[in-house]
Amino acid sequence: MIQNYLSNNVNRYASKWLVLIIDVITVSLSFFLAYCIRFNLSLDFDVAMLYTQLPFVALVSIISFLIVGSYKGVVRHTGVRDVYNLFNAICTCSIIMIVMVLINTKLNYFENFTIPRGIIIIHSLLSFMGLTASRYVFKALYNTYLVKDMKVNKNVLIYGAGESGILTHNALTNHSKSRARVVGYIDNDNQKVGKQINGVSVFHKSVLTEDFLTKKDISEVIFSIQNIDPKNLRKLVESLVEYPVQVKIVPPVEDWINGELRASQIKQVQIEDLLDRAPISFKNEKVDQELNGKVILVTGGAGSIGSEIVRQICDYSYKSLIIIDQAESALYDLQQDLKQNGFHNFIPIVGDIRDKNRMNAIFQEYKPNMVFHAAAYKHVPLMEYNSYEAIKINVAGTKTIADLSMNHKVDKFVFVSTDKAVNPTNVMGACKRIAEMYISCMEQQKKTKFITTRFGNVLGSNGSVIPLFRKQIEKGGPLTLTHKDVTRYFMTIPEASQLVLEAGAMGEGGEIFIFDMGESVKIFDLAKNMIKLSGLNYPEDIDIKITGLRPGEKLYEELLANGENTLPTYHKKIKISKVRDLDYADVRSKIDELCITNMFFSGNTVKLMKNIVPEYVSNNSELCDLDEDKKTNHGDKPTLKVVQS
Repeated sequence: MIQNYLSNNVNRYASKWLVLIIDVITVSLSFFLAYCIRFNLSLDFDVAMLYTQLPFVALVSIISFLIVGSYKGVVRHTGVRDVYNLFNAICTCSIIMIVMVLINTKLNYFENFTIPRGIIIIHSLLSFMGLTASRYVFKALYNTYLVKDMKVNKNVLIYGAGESGILTHNALTNHSKSRARVVGYIDNDNQKVGKQINGVSVFHKSVLTEDFLTKKDISEVIFSIQNIDPKNLRKLVESLVEYPVQVKIVPPVEDWINGELRASQIKQVQIEDLLDRAPISFKNEKVDQELNGKVILVTGGAGSIGSEIVRQICDYSYKSLIIIDQAESALYDLQQDLKQNGFHNFIPIVGDIRDKNRMNAIFQEYKPNMVFHAAAYKHVPLMEYNSYEAIKINVAGTKTIADLSMNHKVDKFVFVSTDKAVNPTNVMGACKRIAEMYISCMEQQKKTKFITTRFGNVLGSNGSVIPLFRKQIEKGGPLTLTHKDVTRYFMTIPEASQLVLEAGAMGEGGEIFIFDMGESVKIFDLAKNMIKLSGLNYPEDIDIKITGLRPGEKLYEELLANGENTLPTYHKKIKISKVRDLDYADVRSKIDELCITNMFFSGNTVKLMKNIVPEYVSNNSELCDLDEDKKTNHGDKPTLKVVQS
């Protein structure tokens, strides 16, 4: 009967007024028992006086409960805080009773109203015990007849026996639909090992073996350590991925809902959590000074990097923000996202950076003080045989925006480049390198400060390898990989965008800023880890298929070209590249020729590109035929070790 009642009312909470009534009844019964105890468990006392005093006690208890609000707690989630509120309510009740009795004794308003102080003390203790017990009895009934009736379908280990781990345990056990049982905590602190927390044993991390996990039938390990170092997390996760367990992680405390952790927020560990990118803080004083009161224009503002640059700029005190992108749907999505987050001081413009007249009109109307140029075609295999489009936007488009920036006296022009511009082996990378060179030529005019930023792959960007692998896993595989030895640098989109803003703030013109990308990642290992983190096995469940290098693709990426070196800046993740000298007049002339030749669909454009960028040697492409006189293949092996901080 109790089970049926609870089952039918699982989604309902007891009325707080019902809880108040039960609490008042409990306090009244405690008052009667206090008299019985005071008079040796007998009824040898003035019962008429008890009947006179009982309504007063009930009234005082109601006032106390209303003041403290102890009746408002959800009874089936009773915790230490609720017990503390009950203690405060009983203390308030007792103080009011004592004060009223003392006043009555002094003034003698009511003859038979004096309550012995011993009874008040006994009553306080009995009331506190009764109220606390009633809540825990209800909680026990709920857990016994409803929660325990739900079959436990997984045993869980919580890695971390600190405050975050305890809150994780509470989130799991208090969640009405949770069918998980916490078997134990894992912790490195020897003072905790061997003890129990909330009745759950604490084990040392050395017990994490296949025998232990099998014996305890563990299906999940939840990492609940705040501010854990990504390198340590990666080592711990990689030590578990061989076992048949799912690995999950608790989000940072700042992401908890109203400061409270919910079971639904505990997510599976993602490969992004393991790639050693430290957390960043968005607000930066130097960037704030640079952007304050400025009109800022962002091209490619709806793309992966451009949209994040826009979002971060919105946190600063700029005058106005112009967002340009030719992708209508992506720009609309960004517009709605910014509005929903309370940002309104921006102007979205659908436009093509290759349209010089349209761009000139925009510059004339809004008069930007600072330009972030993120618009570009970036997919290497697609651009390899679409050189016309690659040159038109990555070179001619950049040239258009750079020229207009100088003509309209823009203070700073920040160009977003790529590591593929270093010793390029493909059309896309060569175009970006040519754009870098044109930016350097424009800097010689000393009218606008032209700044270049260069970094590698960003996690989660459109077309990057991680979203591709994730989709392939969802479809059951196989994962497609171009080469078993291919490696890449990775950086999160927020981090890359923040560093672009920081470089723009610190740049004085003419610099090529190199971002510290950390250690390069072997994509084959990344693919295997993604399979294992999805709870599957390689190669039994999902295989990895080697498809061969795509046209223009490198095995290794580089951040510095031959003859380049780096200088430090005040920011440990940003260095300045010392580039080799250029014949600026000759380079600019050749770039102009390239853009004009491309306009007339001439087939000589790639040859011109190789002439402008001597280190451009095609790799795994039909364009390799144009490199018969070049012996060195830069795509198979890096020619210079990258200097990293």
